[in-house]
Amino acid sequence: MNVNWKEINNVFLDLDGTLLDLHFDNHFWLEHVPLRYSEKHGLSMAEAKAELFSRYRAIEGTLEWYCVEHWSRELDLNIIQLKREVAHLIAIHPYTIDFLEAVMTLGKRVVLVTNAHQKSLELKLERTMLEGYFDRIVSAHELKVAKEAPLFWSSFQAIEPFDPKFTLFVDDNLSVLRQAQAFGIHWLVIAMTPDSTVERRRINHDFLEINDFSELLPVS
Repeated sequence: MNVNWKEINNVFLDLDGTLLDLHFDNHFWLEHVPLRYSEKHGLSMAEAKAELFSRYRAIEGTLEWYCVEHWSRELDLNIIQLKREVAHLIAIHPYTIDFLEAVMTLGKRVVLVTNAHQKSLELKLERTMLEGYFDRIVSAHELKVAKEAPLFWSSFQAIEPFDPKFTLFVDDNLSVLRQAQAFGIHWLVIAMTPDSTVERRRINHDFLEINDFSELLPVS
């Protein structure tokens, strides 16, 4: 991994699919929510999935898509309670802790930059005990704009001043990384295996890439 750590002051990290295994989220939205929705409304799983997946696609990439309160209201389900039912699936990707400890040792400013709703974030941090590794945690919901939106990074910079030239950002979402690129963030890394139960993705991009954080560990 061709990263010059001497030129990096800030390390910005995504949560779901980057630090954490996306298997939890994929299972939750693609299997568990349809199951509970089918039970509540007397639908077959196929009917529930068809309806829900259409509704997901309609707002994918927007702040509402990531909003627990939106889906609780729209589906008449207690989304956080349902997440707790399968919270045992929340898991940290390999070498995540090693990486976080290494960049802390180097004295870099480490910020979690996530689209996760605050209630989801609270649950995941409670399960993983990751909170202490960050100098700051920022949810896009605080800024009222998703990371996929053109306005995100200027809004973020207003509360977390940083020089894009000396910043490294890791995410698994191509749309998010492209917005970061447009803003001028120099060091951009894409996580190629966000869900451990799914094969490494084959996608076209122009970013540095990792399968796990062992490939990004600073060399002493």
